[in-house]
Amino acid sequence: MTVAIVLFTSDLRLHDHPPLHAALASSDEVVPLFVLDPGVEAAGFAAPNRRAFLADCLRDLDSGLRDRGGRLVVREGEVAEEVRRIVSETQAGVVHMAAGISGYAQAREERLREALSSVGCRLSVHDAVVTAVAPGSVVPSGAGRDHFAVFTPYFRRWSGEGLRSPFGAPRKVRVPEAPGSAALPSRAGTRGLSPGLAEGGETEGRRLFTAWRRDGLASYEDRHDDMAGDATSRLSPHLHFGTLSPTELVHRARAAGGPGAEAFVRQLCWRDFHHQVLAARPAVSRSDYRPKQDRWRTGRAAEADTAAWKEGRTGYPVVDAALRQLLHEGWMHNRGRLLTASFLAKTLYVDWRTGARHFLELLVDGDIANNQLNWQWVAGTGTDSRPNRVLNPVTQAKRYDPDGAYVRRWVPELAGISGSAVHEPWKLPPEERRRYDYPEPVVGLSDGLARFKEARGLD
Repeated sequence: MTVAIVLFTSDLRLHDHPPLHAALASSDEVVPLFVLDPGVEAAGFAAPNRRAFLADCLRDLDSGLRDRGGRLVVREGEVAEEVRRIVSETQAGVVHMAAGISGYAQAREERLREALSSVGCRLSVHDAVVTAVAPGSVVPSGAGRDHFAVFTPYFRRWSGEGLRSPFGAPRKVRVPEAPGSAALPSRAGTRGLSPGLAEGGETEGRRLFTAWRRDGLASYEDRHDDMAGDATSRLSPHLHFGTLSPTELVHRARAAGGPGAEAFVRQLCWRDFHHQVLAARPAVSRSDYRPKQDRWRTGRAAEADTAAWKEGRTGYPVVDAALRQLLHEGWMHNRGRLLTASFLAKTLYVDWRTGARHFLELLVDGDIANNQLNWQWVAGTGTDSRPNRVLNPVTQAKRYDPDGAYVRRWVPELAGISGSAVHEPWKLPPEERRRYDYPEPVVGLSDGLARFKEARGLD
C-alpha cells in the first residue's frame, strides 16, 4: 500500500489542484495535510481577518474531502518537523506541495526538503498552482535576466504561454487511518475581526465567481474603477488562499470572451507579474526595488498624520471612505487602494512600508507580492516607469465617484451633502460646514506636492 502526503499551503481547494492530482494518480492512499505554522504568526503574517478566512477555508476543504471519503489532517508546529512526523507514522514515500513564492515560503521548502531526505522521503514541488504561469518560466532574453521588470512585455510573453488544462476535483480520496489530527480552527472568538469580513472557502469562492462571470464579467472593462458600483470580482481573497485556481479562472474568462474578460485576464497577469518579481527578488518585500533615496517624514507630525490616515480622518472624503471600507470589510476597492497609498506616500510623504504594514494588518487578501509591490509602484520605488506620478484625491474622486455615492456610503457624517460637492466639504459656506462632524484636511494638496518635490529634488 503506497502512501503520499499532500501538503496544502496557499492552495486550499480540490478543483484544479496539481499536487493532489499527482498524489492520487501515483499512490493508493493520500494524507491531505495542513500545518498551522507558528512561524507565520511570528513573522507578522497571521492577521485576524486572514486567520478567520483561513478557518473558513480549512473547514470547507475538510467538508469537501469528507464528501469524497477522506478528511483533512491538521497539525500544529514547525512545518518540516510535522511533515516528517506524518511520514514516519504512515511510511509515506513522497510529499507533494505547491511551489512557494516569498522568501519565507522558499526557506520553508528548503527546510522541508532537508528533513525529508533524512527519512528517505521525496519532495515533489509543483509549479503553476498558486499562479497561472510559474515565476521564472517567462524571462527576458539576455544572460542573467531572471525576471521582467516592466509589465507590458511580460504581458505579451505571458499571453502567449500555453496554460495546462485545469484538473477536475477528485471523486474519491482514500486517507490512511493512522495520522491523528488537531481540531480545525474556527473564526468564532477571533478577536479584532472586521465586522463585514466575507466568508471563505472553495465552495463560496466558486459560487462567487460563477455569479460574477454571469453578471459582472462582460462589463468589467468599463466598470472596474466605478467605486460606488462595486463592480470588481472581489475574488482576491480566494486567489490569495488558493480556493480558486488562477489557471482555471484564465481559461473560463477566455472562454467567455469579450473586452471585459480580456481586462480581467490582464489583472490576473498583473498578479503573476508581481509574483515573478518577488520570487526573483525576495528582499523587495521590505526594501525598495529601485531606491530613490527618499527622506521620508518622521516625528510627531508625521505620526499624527499617519494615525489620521489609518482611522479615515484625513479630511479628504474619498481617502477616508476607502480606509473605512478597509476597517469594516478587511478589503478595499482597487481604486481606493491606489488613492490611499498615493496620499500617504506622495502627499503626506510617509514611508510606503508604514502603509503596506497597515494594509497587511487588515486585508483578508494581504498577499506579500501584490501588497508590497503595488505599494512600491505607487510610492515610485518599484517597477513603475513614472515614479513621480501623484494621484490627486479630489480629481480622482470626481472621476471615479462622480455622484459621491461611495463617499456617502462610508463617510456617513457627510451623507447630507449631495452630488460631487461631498468631495470638497471645505468649500461649503462656513455655516453649513459647521453642521458636519468632519475634520479639516490634514494637509493642503499643494503643500503636500511641494513637500514631495522638494524631498525628491524635483522642479
